[in-house]
Amino acid sequence: MDQKGYRRGSFQSSTSDEDMLEIAGASVDLSMADDDPPLDREMGGFSSYNGGGMNGTSTMMDFLEEPLPGVGTYEDFNTIDWVREKSRDRDRHREITNRSKESTWALLHSVSDAFSGWLLMLLIGLLAGSLAGLIDISAHWMTDLKEGVCLAGFWFNHEHCCWKSNTTFTDRDKCPEWKSWAQLILGHAEGAFAYILNYFMYVVWALMFSLLAVLLVKGFAPYACGSGIPEIKTILSGFIIRGYLGKWTLVIKTITLVLAVSSGLSLGKEGPLVHVACCCGNILCHLFTKYRKNEAKRREVLSAAAAAGVSVAFGAPIGGVLFSLEEVSYYFPLKTLWRSFFAALVAAFTLRSINPFGNSRLVLFYVEFHMPWHLLELVPFILLGIFGGLWGAFFIRSNIAWCRRRKTTRLGKYPVLEVFVVTAITAILAFPNEYTRMSTSELISELFNDCGILDSSKLCEYVNDFNSTKGDDLPDRAAGPGVYTAMWQLALALIMKVFITIFTFGMKVPSGLFIPSMAVGAIAGRLLGVAMEQLAFYHHDWAIFSGWCSQGADCITPGLYAMVGAAACLGGVTRMTVSLVVIMFELTGGLEYIVPLMAAAMTSKWVADAIGREGIYDAHIRLNGYPFLEAKEEFSHKTRAMDVMRPRKNDPPLTVITQDSMTVEDVETIVTKTTYSGYPVVVSRASQRLVGFVLRRDLIISIENARKKQDGIVSTSIICFTDYCPPLPPSSPSVLKLRSILDLSPFTVTDETPMEIVVDIFRKLGLRQCLVTHNGKLLGIITKKDVLKHIAQMANQDPDSILFN
Repeated sequence: MDQKGYRRGSFQSSTSDEDMLEIAGASVDLSMADDDPPLDREMGGFSSYNGGGMNGTSTMMDFLEEPLPGVGTYEDFNTIDWVREKSRDRDRHREITNRSKESTWALLHSVSDAFSGWLLMLLIGLLAGSLAGLIDISAHWMTDLKEGVCLAGFWFNHEHCCWKSNTTFTDRDKCPEWKSWAQLILGHAEGAFAYILNYFMYVVWALMFSLLAVLLVKGFAPYACGSGIPEIKTILSGFIIRGYLGKWTLVIKTITLVLAVSSGLSLGKEGPLVHVACCCGNILCHLFTKYRKNEAKRREVLSAAAAAGVSVAFGAPIGGVLFSLEEVSYYFPLKTLWRSFFAALVAAFTLRSINPFGNSRLVLFYVEFHMPWHLLELVPFILLGIFGGLWGAFFIRSNIAWCRRRKTTRLGKYPVLEVFVVTAITAILAFPNEYTRMSTSELISELFNDCGILDSSKLCEYVNDFNSTKGDDLPDRAAGPGVYTAMWQLALALIMKVFITIFTFGMKVPSGLFIPSMAVGAIAGRLLGVAMEQLAFYHHDWAIFSGWCSQGADCITPGLYAMVGAAACLGGVTRMTVSLVVIMFELTGGLEYIVPLMAAAMTSKWVADAIGREGIYDAHIRLNGYPFLEAKEEFSHKTRAMDVMRPRKNDPPLTVITQDSMTVEDVETIVTKTTYSGYPVVVSRASQRLVGFVLRRDLIISIENARKKQDGIVSTSIICFTDYCPPLPPSSPSVLKLRSILDLSPFTVTDETPMEIVVDIFRKLGLRQCLVTHNGKLLGIITKKDVLKHIAQMANQDPDSILFN
């Protein structure tokens, strides 16, 4: 990545410590990725930072005493320096605290600064909840639009259209106000031609919605595709992807998420809602200087925003906080836990106020079970856990293989055609089966449902013997013809969902994985639940049933099996455990079902981990080559820092800058000929004694600014990184003093340090680079990229194949 655009006095910098990469498989034109203004123009302060805030400000009167725009900020596709960002925030907080004792105005400023975090969480919760309500209402209406339209008002969905109708309870879905497309065009709904017309309109609407979604994503916001969770995990670990959480991404993702869900593709809105909430958090950060100017503080806000996203996706505020902690966050201090809880609470309250489903619930598939479960039922629950683990491992391997094929073949060049073909196949296969024709959320709601007396669903068509009915609880009954029809339709739906989801996840439309995974598990669970129910009904005298399931009793709840299956499959795909169980019990409102959920979730995780260690999000992070150091995996190899550092044997010597003997021209030449993100500063080339570390970006901006604004700075001017520069002849040009941009306390390790300690340091401190010394002399440098390559090499993977090609 040689910088051809470089010219003296005006640097054109586009480098990073990590190479450029593809985001979610989308080749992105970086000129349009920057829909938020870069922080270069905003982060003018803190130019006097000296290595973690430990050395104080320089007393030297140089031109960098004043804040210099751009110094201390990062290029796109760079990793932030967590230590430096936290140090800046401590310095800022210390200054505000000291000033608060001087005047009332300063005290008010201190109070407002402390309160700004909570105000920001309130705004994020309100905006995320409002957008989630808008998405829910729009998607519900547009999903029903594929099947017909409401004459009382085209903006009503099927359910709302029939609310004021005088039809009986059993015919509540056949009200005169709602017309199918065949009724509207032909005047009648019966017959083969009417069926074909409805079929045709269903496919046409599905294709229109999905094509509009992919064209909007391709044309306006390439980052709006996919789930967004792998990229958010990477961003929260300290990587910068400008525009990924920007205004255009938020607008396009919100619109296209409604279109993608309405098209009937095998995807969900829950994962993308986390991305939407994080976009809200990132945009609102610009209202507060504390978060706008500090990348580490901003990531604390994004962790809380992710919690708010899951809170509105599932109506599970506590589950959202735990999801952020367990699955996406890299750095999660106690203060962020409290703020995440507050943001999730506000978001859930806002969505509840909007009441998008008209049932006072936050999700479509909220359900309550009343019958307790029996200890012997743990056996089928564990079987569902095994199924979930097997499905999760199968899905991850198949989906990653397909996504890799998409990236490496010509298939990736035709995203619109791919979406068109997959949507056409999905719609054509889905319409004949009523369980795949309905939206996936409605399907899950139907499968979770515990059959009552008034239920008219096929799943509840049992042979009724009302003489044995006691109160509201219906006894286990013999399955009627409707149940058997529903069983084979569900079996076909299961096969379709299992395979079509593999090709859908990762296309260039917003696509979540939570709902399709839950649907697969819920179908499998309901099938097993009905089988157990019929077994108990016909063989209640068997030893396994005789103790607890007498004839005429309500023993087995098939809906509970569907819920446990949904949790097992979601756990197998994402490898969530604690947050998954909490989300599921918040969905059902039943604390007594925690043990079955825990048993299924842990079994699915164990089975899936035995086949492959990575969850779907970690697998996509590795596929796309994001610089993410997984904190959950142990590094157990016996290598040392000297085995990993650069330069290696036979490599050119390490590029360094001396503290007071190089000219502006010398430094400009180094910057032009290399693409490193920073340079060690040494006393002299002979001694190689370390002084500090200077970032390439800070160096470029400082020299360019000095040439424009400081008199006497020319190519032969000496650059000095010390307090006292060596005396020069009177005829010499002015000295350029750059001590204030020098990090005087870079992290160093000795050449004999074990790599497991080095990896731990990189993980826990979020370092970009670490310098290697021997007896106080500089030997080399280890970057985050070197650590990732080394870990891949130790795992017998090609180190170059997984990093930013």
